Formats: sequence, structure tokens, C-alpha cells
Amino acid sequence: MRRSVPLGSTSRVVPVLIAALLLVAAVAPAAAGAATAADAPEQRQAAAPSPADPATDVLGWEDGYWHNESVSVDQSDGLSDAELRRYVARGMARVEYLRRQEFQSRIPVDVISRERYRNRTAAGSGNRTEFNEWNDQVWEALFIVGESTGSESQISQTTGSSVAGFYSPTNDQITIITPSPDSPTIDNATLIHELTHALQDQHYNLTRARYRGQTQDGELGINGVVEGEANYIEAKYSARCGGAWSCVKDAPSSGGGGGGGGGGPNLGILLTMLNPYSDGPVYVHDIVQRGGWSAFEKRFVNPPASSEQIIHLTDEKPRPISFEDHARNGWKTFPKQGINGSETTGEASMFAMFWYQARTAQADTVNPQVLFETTKQYDTYNYDAAPTDGWANDRLFPYQKGSGEDASYGYVWVTAWDTADDAEEFYDTYLRMLEAHDVRRTDAGYYVVPDGQFADAFLVKLDGKRVTIVNGPSVSAVKNIRPNATPTSTPTTPTPTTATPGSATSGTATDDATTTTGAGFGFLVAVVAVALAGLLARRR
Repeated sequence: MRRSVPLGSTSRVVPVLIAALLLVAAVAPAAAGAATAADAPEQRQAAAPSPADPATDVLGWEDGYWHNESVSVDQSDGLSDAELRRYVARGMARVEYLRRQEFQSRIPVDVISRERYRNRTAAGSGNRTEFNEWNDQVWEALFIVGESTGSESQISQTTGSSVAGFYSPTNDQITIITPSPDSPTIDNATLIHELTHALQDQHYNLTRARYRGQTQDGELGINGVVEGEANYIEAKYSARCGGAWSCVKDAPSSGGGGGGGGGGPNLGILLTMLNPYSDGPVYVHDIVQRGGWSAFEKRFVNPPASSEQIIHLTDEKPRPISFEDHARNGWKTFPKQGINGSETTGEASMFAMFWYQARTAQADTVNPQVLFETTKQYDTYNYDAAPTDGWANDRLFPYQKGSGEDASYGYVWVTAWDTADDAEEFYDTYLRMLEAHDVRRTDAGYYVVPDGQFADAFLVKLDGKRVTIVNGPSVSAVKNIRPNATPTSTPTTPTPTTATPGSATSGTATDDATTTTGAGFGFLVAVVAVALAGLLARRR
């Protein structure tokens, strides 16, 4: 989550601010060492004499404070201006010490209320733009935001509930979200996280084009090093609290005041957003372990191109996908959006799609528990799963016909895979996801979801290392959007079970369909009960 302008030209997931995120309590197990910062009382070393100040600015010392020095800060009644200055100064010294890089100037810190931040993120919501229409199809294609709910409002609701603070490279300032701006408190981890972003900006200038992804997946790849480094330094900081370092005790309500009010986050969007925060630190640690900080600095100025690189610790670049538009009868792409009208969702977003559908529609896609099966140090979530492993690239082209209230929408999603087996795995899993929505197959091989949030017609074609999905409000629309495409002639037919289909809340597909086997699975997924019990102030 980065920078400071709307998403229309740079990112499709989050506001362009470099932010710390709160994690949903019931979704995220705590990372090793993450809770110690909040529990370690500063008073433990309060009596220790302060080291002498250096004659000149040195690494690990900032604005009068050493990294291993105690400070007089008590958050129980909110931070005074003097306490905030001490807290920030020593935090900067500690980031310098851990990162082995010098701050060039002091970082101002502002505080705002959760309500004010929500109002900021909601500004402009409800005003339909061409970007909104285009982006709605992207999130609908991912089966994360349905037809009756706009992607903009869902993204705004998710970020409004989940962001604990952010750094703006445009203003060179940290903003902390607090429940009490007049007596603010700041979570240790949030402060360290945002100070790391400020340090990055001072050395690399985060407003440069190289740190703005042209696609959703490109943005996630870049954030793998931007957010990955911030979470990596944060984890190292937390591990030292209560041991080598004394740390300011976090107030019970610090970290942004939780997520109460305004609705909880969309877990599919949130899981997509969290990929750089989860897998990024693993990626950074791997580079630093193999080549030191100098190796990471080289990668930072040449950031990863995809979430696949972050998930699998690889330098493999996406395979180019060519596409020619053959739509007829008034169907058109959005040539001014994305890259010539296309978006790239990427492996992390595809994993979020299958996980979210397993959780919300009981789809036989991935076992939701796999999300928590991590094996690497610094890893929070596991985004590696068979249906999305082997991703080579994808291009998603939203389409429209007409305008305003009479507009119709659809998309063509071309996905490329490393091997034919990888493509078939994705193809089979996608069909099982459709089965969870009571899909019916026509005699000609098209699929129709008759009702619900994703009620539409689909063509799903497996062709070697490529899977193409064409979507429209009816089979005739699908044929007009992609006239030369034909369904796979011998589709896999999942075994029928008694799984509950998707809820019928909006939309109706208009073409008659011949019912095949009912919604079915090879096994009935044991869905993790992910309840929105609250947002942990300790976590991003």
C-alpha cells in the first residue's frame, strides 16, 4: 500500500500510500517475536546511564538518542509533544542500526482519527468512472467482489478498517491512525514500519516510476521489497524488545483503534493486499542472507516484476502474452485503462480467489487451512498452492457494451502456465469453483451460473499451456466478445456432492442451459471459520 494518489493510474488494490496494515485477528497467527514489543516495559532500563552523544551524526544515533538508550515515554495517558519527539528519535536510531543505513533528516509524524481516515478513503466513492467500471470486472473475474457491490467501496472499506498508519513520499511525513488524536498513542511496530519507509524514500525516492506498478501484480511484486523490507526490520526490532532493548509499552488501544465501525474488510481483497507483507520479509531475508544488504539494495532499485517472484523466491520473469481483440456487435475494451485495456492479476491474486471461494462458497479449490501452513522464518501466510503454482502470466481484458444504466460488461482472461499440467490444474480447479455456484453446462459446452453475485455465462478453454476464460451476461454475449473462441470439447466433470451453492443475491444469466451434474467436489472442503472478531492492534 503505497504513495499518495488514487489508484486509477498506478494500482488496483490500495491507496498509493506506504502503509502498515492491521491483520484480522481470526485470520492471522502471530509471527515469532511479534508480541514482545508491546509487552516490554520501558522502565526496565530507565536507571541505566545514557551513552555520551557523538561529535558527529553516526549510525544508530539520531537527534540525541542512541539505539540502545532508554527514553522517558509513557503512553498510558497519550503522548506529549516531548514524548513523541523522544519516541521517534530513538525509533529512527534503531531503524538505522538494524538496516545499516543513515537517515538524512528528521521525519515528522502526524496523527489522525480512524473516522477521518475512513472519510479520506471514502472520498469520491459512488462516483462511477471508467476506471471503476473496468476495475469492477477485474475483481468480479477474481470472484472476490460480486456484481451488486462496487470494487471501489469494497477496497475503501477494507483499507479503512485495516490501515494502522502510512508514510507519504509526496509530503515526507508519517501519519498514524489513532482512536484519540488529542492524546495519541503509537504502536511500536507501526512506528518502526513507517520509519523504514521514510528511510527508503530518503535513499531511493519512492515517487519514482520504478516503484509504481503498471498492473496489480506488478504492484504486488514491487511491494514485495518495499513492504517486505519494512516488515523485515519491524520483525527484527520486535525480536530485540524485552531482551537487548527496552521498548515503550504499547497502550491497549494503540495501532489505530481497531476496525470497529464502518464495516469489516473484504477478506479476499485483504488477503491479496497482505501478500507483500507476508512473503516480502521472507524474500528480503533470503537476499540479505545470500549477499548482504548491498545485494538487497541492487534488487531494490530493480524491483521484482510479479508476486510469483516473491512467493517462490525466484527471478523468473512473466512470459509475454499477445492478444488481438475480435469483439463484435458493440462490445469494446477499455483502451485507456491498464496496459492497452488489460490487467495482470498474478499468482497472489489468483490464490486469494481460490481461497476466498473455498471460504465463502465452500468451493473445492484449496483447503483454506493451507493459508496457515508456513515453513519459513518471517512468513505469515502461505500463498503457494497447486492450482496457482506454475503461473507464467495472465492478461485480463474487461469489456463493455453501451453506457450508463444500459451498459453490459464482460471480460476475456488469458492465463499462461509453465507446463500443460499446470494449466490443466488451474482449469480443473476453476471449473470446480464454478460448480460451487450451481453452474450448468449447455449442450455447446458453455457454462452458466444462473443466479447470485456472479451470475453470468462463461467459456472456459484449455489449450496446452494456456487457459482462456470469456465472461458475459449471456452465452450470446460471450460469443460476441470472443467470436473465434470455442469451449474445450471434453471438459472435466467434477463428482457431484451436496455442497451448498453460492447465495442468490443478484443477477440472472439469460441463456437457457442444460443441467449437467450438480455442484460437486472430490472432497468437501473443511472451511476455516474465519470470523471478523476484531483487528489486532499489534499487526499490520
